[in-house]
Amino acid sequence: MPVGTSVHITALDGIVNVNSLFTLAVFIGLTWNPSDPNNSLNMDSTCTPSPSVAENLVAFHVYSFSSFLFSSLIALGLKQAIRITRTPSYHPAEFFARIDKSILRVGMLVSGVGSFCGCGFLMMALVNVVQIKLGTLSCGSAATFAAVVPLLILVPIALLIYACVILYAFTR
Repeated sequence: MPVGTSVHITALDGIVNVNSLFTLAVFIGLTWNPSDPNNSLNMDSTCTPSPSVAENLVAFHVYSFSSFLFSSLIALGLKQAIRITRTPSYHPAEFFARIDKSILRVGMLVSGVGSFCGCGFLMMALVNVVQIKLGTLSCGSAATFAAVVPLLILVPIALLIYACVILYAFTR
């Protein structure tokens, strides 16, 4: 199998496209003011989160943004390396190089891990958004649990499936 097939390009395109959507969501989330008192659905003052929840929200958004950006840059670099090796007539001879299959596989794995981490951090940021809007988890609000429980079940299941696919692709 030639190194840098259209399957690799398609997989890298998928990583970049999904990361772009998540990066946009994270960026919009960072511009939103989480401590705006006019935008809260929490009516119980005892369930108001501490400032550390808002700090964690911003931190997890930044971690998520960094992870998605890291993953996208690795994927874009790999795509460019594949394109350079596949079109030697377009590039000068001094830029022509072979890409090692093991380096391509490790690069795709690292890019997948970056996306995986970004999703995890984004999930944690969303839990903090729910706590700011609906009340803390320690208060036992039904609305808070109704929002957080599906998030904490569905996202890890999807991440587990994603990790299995990435590891399968890494071994092939």
